[in-house]
Amino acid sequence: MDEVMTAADAGGGNRSLYGSPPSQNLFHHNLPIFSAFLAFALAQFLKVFTNWYKEKRWDSKKMISSGGMPSSHSATVTALAVAIGLEEGAGSPAFAIAVVLACVVMYDASGVRLHAGRQAELLNQIVCEFPPEHPLSTVRPLRELLGHTPIQVAAGGILGCVVAYLMRSTS
Repeated sequence: MDEVMTAADAGGGNRSLYGSPPSQNLFHHNLPIFSAFLAFALAQFLKVFTNWYKEKRWDSKKMISSGGMPSSHSATVTALAVAIGLEEGAGSPAFAIAVVLACVVMYDASGVRLHAGRQAELLNQIVCEFPPEHPLSTVRPLRELLGHTPIQVAAGGILGCVVAYLMRSTS
């Protein structure tokens, strides 16, 4: 008789495939994911205040928009990488993956997305100069605030490190 052995059978039935009890709450006991989401939320919340400081007006839409200070993408991936490093050590494969992911995301935010936003700004200016009868004169403008300056990316990275470290010290 052929029987199939499952991961639960191999672990005695009370552990999941990755060694933690299946009843554990994903966010309550998972420092990396909790740190990443908290850093993201905090960065988005801070954008309202940094925008007020820069433009002297409140704009709550900044909490759900891309771009601006600090970079929530950078804060998220940095918090994730630091929390994994604190939990599993800097020599773990998970930490290596998280660091590479963080580097790609932060490079993209300050490079590709920043320049795409600048190109969108120029294209919007060109379209505004079209005569009213031109077929493209009524198209919706492109979003211009897509990426981040290197300072915004660095601020997000610092925020992510601080959040992960503080979350680790309070748990």
